[in-house]
Amino acid sequence: MTDNLAARPQAVFDGHNDLLLRLWLEDSASDPVARFLDGALSGHLDLARMRQGGFAGGLFAVFVPPASFTQQHQAGQGERLHDPLAITDAQIALLQAVEARSGGRAKICRNAHEIEHCITQGVLAMVLHIEGAEALDGELSQLDRWIESGLRSIGPLWNLQNRFGTGVTGGFPGSPDSGEGLTAEGLNLIRVCNQKKLLIDLSHMNEKAFWQTASHSTAPLVATHSNVHALCPQPRNLLAPQLQAIADSDGFVGVNFGTAFLREDGQRNGDTPLGDILRHLEGLMAILGEDRVGFGSDFDGISVPDALGDVAGLPRLIAAMRAAGYAESLIEKISWQNWLAVLKKTWGK
Repeated sequence: MTDNLAARPQAVFDGHNDLLLRLWLEDSASDPVARFLDGALSGHLDLARMRQGGFAGGLFAVFVPPASFTQQHQAGQGERLHDPLAITDAQIALLQAVEARSGGRAKICRNAHEIEHCITQGVLAMVLHIEGAEALDGELSQLDRWIESGLRSIGPLWNLQNRFGTGVTGGFPGSPDSGEGLTAEGLNLIRVCNQKKLLIDLSHMNEKAFWQTASHSTAPLVATHSNVHALCPQPRNLLAPQLQAIADSDGFVGVNFGTAFLREDGQRNGDTPLGDILRHLEGLMAILGEDRVGFGSDFDGISVPDALGDVAGLPRLIAAMRAAGYAESLIEKISWQNWLAVLKKTWGK
């Protein structure tokens, strides 16, 4: 499937979204996959708005929310058993359904060549990512099955503790040094991810887990959706020594569009200028350089600036970059080329 390249907005490959959680939370009787592909969804993402905004692809997260969140957001749909493995498999099945029912408009990509081909052909490039490995057992017995389904990236931790370690927690302002790091099972998961050439996402690791991963992993260090702690002291944002370690590993950071991770005051306030995203981009580039920075929006997982609105607003962010004097070559790097480069280094193809 092809379209006119010149007529398209700037292509963007994005490091993190929570579309699959949104689809899973929807009432299945309303056929949310059909509404994503050919209608309209609430939230930040559907295929029509992705195309409008130039969203060419990204990492699509499978996320098992806390049981209380599930109950709150599925009121009236009947109580679901809170089974992390069943929830993970259900969200993977939703991504597969998007591909199968898209008529060639969306594809689950398993290597960087497939992503690049999709970008040039106007096909949505979807990479399966797991955020928080609650559904994995200690023997990692589900991992190969998920890889066969397309899994290419995993964040062992979310905010809560699991068998692999403790995620970053705490209020604003706060430090990422928020508890114990990786367990022995967590260190084994890092080793296995290296063996299987899975990207390891650092974005929800606390400081101890980060440094354990930096010491044990042989892959580039990647934080798919994190910002600069010196500019916004959220515990989830990265300290200068962490950013330097990522640079030293030839790694990558994707800028999170969430207002609480952008603003100096840490507020979830839509009255946040797009310049705050550029402020974090520039803070990252000051340490990482121009080749190791991109986008990690967290669409459908956070509150974004009103000036952006949703995925259809990406051209306004690109316009802000141009107005700030970003060269077209740098915009291309940040928008998608840097992501492709780190994925090639991590996956080996």
